Amino acid sequence: MPQSISEPRTEEERLLATARLKRLGQSLWLDDITRELLDRGTLANYIEEWSITGLTSNPTIFDHAITHGDLYDRDIGRLLDKGLSGEALFFELAISDLSRAADLFLPVHSRTATLDGWVSLEVSPLLAHDTQGTVASAEALFAKANKPNLFIKIPGTSEGLPAIEEAIWRGVPINVTLLFSPEQYVAAADAYMRGLERRVEAGLSPDVRSVASLFVSRWDVAVAHRVPESLKNRLGLAIGKLAYKAYRDSLDSDRWLRLVNLGARPQRLLFASTGTKDPAASDTLYVDGLAAPATVNTMPQATLKATADHGAPEAVLPRGGGDGTAALSAFEEIGIGISALAAQLQNEGADAFIKSWRDLLSAIDAKSKVLT
Repeated sequence: MPQSISEPRTEEERLLATARLKRLGQSLWLDDITRELLDRGTLANYIEEWSITGLTSNPTIFDHAITHGDLYDRDIGRLLDKGLSGEALFFELAISDLSRAADLFLPVHSRTATLDGWVSLEVSPLLAHDTQGTVASAEALFAKANKPNLFIKIPGTSEGLPAIEEAIWRGVPINVTLLFSPEQYVAAADAYMRGLERRVEAGLSPDVRSVASLFVSRWDVAVAHRVPESLKNRLGLAIGKLAYKAYRDSLDSDRWLRLVNLGARPQRLLFASTGTKDPAASDTLYVDGLAAPATVNTMPQATLKATADHGAPEAVLPRGGGDGTAALSAFEEIGIGISALAAQLQNEGADAFIKSWRDLLSAIDAKSKVLT
């Protein structure tokens, strides 16, 4: 059942609730960006008071803000006057907002020796199956934004992996998105290391940053109607635990340690899609259950507020994945094919990103017609 409290926590207690993850060694990022968050000082407050040290974004967030408000109207009108439309117009809006957010995070970026304090902007999902187009777009967007703490998001699909390697080789910091399994994480980590190794061979610095984003809650949504009550809302956590084991194994490998010796910094594991989808489950399920050092948890505002209000992360994930293997075995015993489902979720995720992107472009087009 959702966690409830008898009395509201004091502000001091709320601060401790979010700060506890920081003390455990995990970074909290916000999975949201709107002009309202920036204009009202809400994001600045989250940074100052609630231990938020980074930010991710997606097209759905911008779509909702443009469709249901007027904060972007003036800029849309100005950009229309310049002859911009569609994707070009959107990227101008997104880079403007994310640049402001990046500036807010610069003190964090500096204080953590550039490990933290990042914001993320994704390439067009319409390029999901276009490796060269993805690389070109990633390089152009990073150069256009001209912010040292901007990640470009590239999906960890079969076409995305070579694009990730090439972008890292070219010095573009990358947020690898749409990862759903330990195996997909390992493939992304391999692409990252290949890019760094190419830089070393060319006499370049291997200090090009990256995170690898593992989507968690969609696993439990996918099997909700196929599993007994005892297994509900357990698959996402199991996948997260085993991905963490794979992450720690990668960091301990001789291959990675050779790169560290030459100046590389870790591609941190990031837990994404951590808002609970089942109203019968705790609204901090994927926060309390996935606390782990040297990782990131990016969460929507509702989950952040729930964490501040009654989150209870008390211990870190076991180095070896804890009960993750046993939990996965329980799902496989009832006919859930984990590898096949991971591939399905990644394909569905890519399709959903494309739909969201097209919805966003339609919203911009509709708004543009009203404004003109």
